[in-house]
Amino acid sequence: MEKRKLTKEDLDKVRDIEGFPIGSDEDIIALSDAPYYTAYPNPFIKEFIEENGTPYDEETDDYHCEPYAADVSEGKNDAIYNAHTYHTKVPYKAIMRYILHYTKPKDLVFDGFCGTGMTGVAANMCAHPESQFQAVLNAEDPDIEWGARIPILQDLSPIATCIAHNYNADIDIQKFTSEAERILSESYKECKWMYATEPDPSAAASTLIRQKGKINYTVWSDVFVCPHCGSEVVFYDAAADPTTGKVSDSFACPKCNAQLKKKRMQ
Repeated sequence: MEKRKLTKEDLDKVRDIEGFPIGSDEDIIALSDAPYYTAYPNPFIKEFIEENGTPYDEETDDYHCEPYAADVSEGKNDAIYNAHTYHTKVPYKAIMRYILHYTKPKDLVFDGFCGTGMTGVAANMCAHPESQFQAVLNAEDPDIEWGARIPILQDLSPIATCIAHNYNADIDIQKFTSEAERILSESYKECKWMYATEPDPSAAASTLIRQKGKINYTVWSDVFVCPHCGSEVVFYDAAADPTTGKVSDSFACPKCNAQLKKKRMQ
């Protein structure tokens, strides 16, 4: 489908549909990338399906597929998955298994509750699988047909569809990289003071300790009350070993030396 330039008249056609966002027409149009993405109920879906889909014909349809019966487990440490957090998010590689099993290349795949668009990512990645992942799936099912499926993504949340669109839209990688580096650079200049510590006032002025320190990460800890002496116990200081990263089940109160357990403390 060709790109469309939206007008206020286009918005008027769907303005009364539930889910139409609150905002100025100018901002809604600016966020949209019609016909592939609109920041409001997309009026082009019917046209998109007519152009790309195959009408169902009961007499000629020969679709048959056995149920997918294997267990599916995929980790959540993938770079694509972690690019943007969202509740109830599913790793796209898990979705790929179902799409590859039940569909053929160029089939339409519809997700009416798309969230950040992992179903769309899965449909598109069927044409660009990671080699190791592809080898695993080919070993499980030699009859898999690789190739892109055509996703249609929909959600009531405008922010969800915006994220889904940017996950799945074709982009200029060099332009994206340049813009991302610009934003990071400006953010660093504006916010770097929040990630620095003041020098130790007790240190000699000539030592390196007088320089500001850079905070790589901050550890938050619970503070409990010792049931024996009533003193406060910082859980991390008392129970964690910073060299190994392990936390002991029992630990000593730093004041009265009584043996303590977290579940017995307030």
